[in-house]
Amino acid sequence: MRELLVEDRRETGEDGRERRYRYYVLVGEMPVGGLSCESYGVKVVGEDGETASVPNITVSAGRIEALMELLARNAVTPATLRDVIDDWL
Repeated sequence: MRELLVEDRRETGEDGRERRYRYYVLVGEMPVGGLSCESYGVKVVGEDGETASVPNITVSAGRIEALMELLARNAVTPATLRDVIDDWL
């Protein structure tokens, strides 16, 4: 699986501390019927090393691009990534 860095974002938390998050698109392959399709997932890495990833969310490049924009714009953390994706789906 390949990882493509999409955005490196710094945000100030409610406690006034600045935090850094990196947002990646995960590119892999998923079997669909007798074929293999390129699939996309996401990964969020915090500066403290906390990491969360969800592979194989979609086979649509447009949908993963929209999801990545949403994640970065809202400074989604590794701890909240799964909940945001569940709501998005």
